[in-house]
Amino acid sequence: MRFHRVAIVAFSLTCIAAIAAAQSATHWDYRGKYGPLMWGKLDSAYRTCSEGREQSPIDIRGAHRNKALRPIEFHYISGAVTLENDGHTIVVHVNPGSYILANGVRYDLEYYNFHSPSEAAVNGRLSDMDVELTHKSADGKLAVVTVRLAENQDAPNATLATLWQHLPMTTGAREKITEMVNAGGLLPAERGYWTYMGSLSTPPCTEGVRWFVLEQQVSLSRDQLRMFTALFKINSRPLQDPHGRRIEANE
Repeated sequence: MRFHRVAIVAFSLTCIAAIAAAQSATHWDYRGKYGPLMWGKLDSAYRTCSEGREQSPIDIRGAHRNKALRPIEFHYISGAVTLENDGHTIVVHVNPGSYILANGVRYDLEYYNFHSPSEAAVNGRLSDMDVELTHKSADGKLAVVTVRLAENQDAPNATLATLWQHLPMTTGAREKITEMVNAGGLLPAERGYWTYMGSLSTPPCTEGVRWFVLEQQVSLSRDQLRMFTALFKINSRPLQDPHGRRIEANE
């Protein structure tokens, strides 16, 4: 009998894992019947996308200056990376070692990806593109650093120039770059920021994510922008209701 009970439990756990895997594979998109307005209805695991009260992205306006907020310390190291076309964006997978210190908390860089137009708006205005660098603390908390990019034909971005030489063109394709790449090349010289509590901006739209939106924009060339938008015409989530959330800015 004990063997049967163990077998039943094991089978149940296998079924639960299979269901979870199936849920995580639910198709979603940025347009049409699988687009952002429908995400919360596509899968029960995505319900937060429509019912959450701290969803991202939002329009940055009316920020409160907070002198207690410290500058973010960026400790990014150079290394090989792997680019993945996941059907929604280009994801840059990094080796361990890069991290930030944000108001006393260390968050390790997990990966970064790109959106066009930008997901965050500032006083109602979107930029041409953004890069969102996703970090995780030792206790599992997530922090996203957003850098907005603006087209400037005379100012191509050197880091993008390296990455874009290896763009995987089809969904599921991956390209390993053995050249040394440093995510710090995507950061502006001035690193003042706005911060608020939000969510992942893609399903399952998990909340409890600390967002840091850098105030200064970074340039990319028209050709660099066009190379990305040739793969993903629009791949950003519309602005979400802030529901009275407090947006703060460091001094």
